[in-house]
Amino acid sequence: MAQTVTGDVAQTQYGPVQVRITVAGGKITKAEAVQAPKGGRSDQITSASVPRLNQAAVAAGSAEIDAVSGATYTSAGYKKSLQSALDKA
Repeated sequence: MAQTVTGDVAQTQYGPVQVRITVAGGKITKAEAVQAPKGGRSDQITSASVPRLNQAAVAAGSAEIDAVSGATYTSAGYKKSLQSALDKA
C-alpha cells in the first residue's frame, strides 16, 4: 500500500522548500516539491532544478542526492525536507 508523506518546510535564503513523497514497498515511488522558491530568477532555478531533484530522490530512494548545480540553496532545502518526510514514512 502506498503512503504519501509531506516533509517539514525547510527555509532557504530564497524561500521555503517542502517535499511530498509517495512510498510503496519501502521505496520512494514519487517525489514532488509542494513549495519551492518563487519570483524573479528563483522561478527559473526552481523550474530547472526541482524536476531533477524529484528524479534523483526516486532513483536514490533516500535523501542522499547530489545538489543541482546553480541551485545550491534549493537543493539543500529539498534534501532537508526530503529527509524529514523519510523520517515520518
